[in-house]
Amino acid sequence: MRKTKFIFVTGGVVSSLGKGLAAAAIGALLESRNLRVSMQKLDPYINVDPGTMNPFQHGEVFVTDDGAETDLDLGHYERYTHAHVGKKSNFTTGKIYESVITQERRGEYLGGTVQVIPHITDEIKRCIKLGADGADVALVEIGGTVGDIESLPFLEAIRQCRVDMGSDNVLYIHLTLVPFIKTADELKTKPTQHSVKALREIGIQPNVLLCRTDRFLPVELKKKIALFCNVDEAAVITAKDVETIYEVPLVFHKEGLDEKIVKLLNIWTGAPNLKKWEDIVHRWKNPVKEATIAIVGKYVYLKEAYKSLTEALYHGGIHSRCKVHLIYIDSEELEKDGADLSEVFGDVDGILVPGGFGSRGIEGKIKAINYARVNKLPFFGICLGMQLAVVEYARNTCGLRYANSAEFNKDTENPVIDLMLEQREIKDKGGTMRLGAYPCTISDGTLARSIYGEAEISERHRHRYEFNNDFKDALSEKGLVLSGTSPDGKLVEIVELTDGHPWFFGCQFHPEFKSKPLVPHPIFREFIKASCKDKKAKK
Repeated sequence: MRKTKFIFVTGGVVSSLGKGLAAAAIGALLESRNLRVSMQKLDPYINVDPGTMNPFQHGEVFVTDDGAETDLDLGHYERYTHAHVGKKSNFTTGKIYESVITQERRGEYLGGTVQVIPHITDEIKRCIKLGADGADVALVEIGGTVGDIESLPFLEAIRQCRVDMGSDNVLYIHLTLVPFIKTADELKTKPTQHSVKALREIGIQPNVLLCRTDRFLPVELKKKIALFCNVDEAAVITAKDVETIYEVPLVFHKEGLDEKIVKLLNIWTGAPNLKKWEDIVHRWKNPVKEATIAIVGKYVYLKEAYKSLTEALYHGGIHSRCKVHLIYIDSEELEKDGADLSEVFGDVDGILVPGGFGSRGIEGKIKAINYARVNKLPFFGICLGMQLAVVEYARNTCGLRYANSAEFNKDTENPVIDLMLEQREIKDKGGTMRLGAYPCTISDGTLARSIYGEAEISERHRHRYEFNNDFKDALSEKGLVLSGTSPDGKLVEIVELTDGHPWFFGCQFHPEFKSKPLVPHPIFREFIKASCKDKKAKK
């Protein structure tokens, strides 16, 4: 059996340069050469996982099939590659220390003093090997920025990996910044030099440099970076800004990154086949239709909070060659006196209400749902968005004036959404929701059935509250279609309107987590199809 090769991706200068995207794009390139890849993210924060973190601080929480609440970069990994991510794909400082302390309490260290080296670093290396899962190449992204105190144990662990596994089996790729200073009219390499210097002081010499910039680097500048950073000139790769993130694999290939990687790791492969990625970029850049989608939420000032969602909408657009324009609307603004919804949504082709937690902005979301229903605009509600669609329908169509979710009003007369039975005794917040993939049965003759084309599906969940079955008859009799349920019929998973509305759909699960540019999720594909117009008609 061929030994797994390891690629460690680090970042320097500033955060948010795109390490996750870079790692995912590298994975896509290697897969185009018929190599099997695994993907893993090591996060320096002390939280055991991001599940209890505010989206404003951390962005989206990505949920895997096996119920792990993970970093949003794992979403990039799944969108770009065939790697199956799960609980072994995301380890934090919190998880590492939790494991080591548990072993110490059990006496597994035979009374020895437990230290960062070797105990913490050994645990990190154990988790790295666990995530490799027998792949040809294991890509491991180290969160944070070189120089951060939190990431030092992870960097020390990956330094040791080269010693343990051999230099032919380990590759270090460092993502850094080459800014263009407008007043000087030139690109500056000093931030890259300092970043590599900090990495080398830790004991890691990068093999490849990904230089994030807004233009292709001239040959002279690549020579300078190579000289000062002690890398081959051919290993200085431009990580150029692009129109769509799905162009990144093509830019990396143009720069010769995949060829450099297989040579450094001594891997024989055939030529890459990037036709699918080329087709995606062509569709993105040459749309024949367009649609404006309003995302009505409470985290709209941090777009990363809805990362998988926005990408899934773009995937639907790519499939239909439809240019998707996204506008983010703060639901709290819709609650203010004098808010004119016809003005807010006047030029919108579809409304989407995503998931979320807490009571802030809830009534604004309900107003948006009512506007979509009454004005026959395509509507898509996800998780909380579906629950609020039920609340809106109960209030305004079924005559249950005070209908609400028990999450926001425990004393409501009509709790059409209530806490799930198995959640009522739970006290700890972390990792205790209904998480991961669950099956759903879809009724014949429904919009949901036409979207999926099959009766049995599986989708990922992240919630504590659920449709209250005590109100099934009352809402169904007034026209709300409960088109998807758990196989035992106890949990309502999908609601829709089919009488007189062009496209009204809500689901308790999160379909955005399973959408890919090469395979758009069918719900997003059909939502965009229902919303898009010919470009001439839009004008």
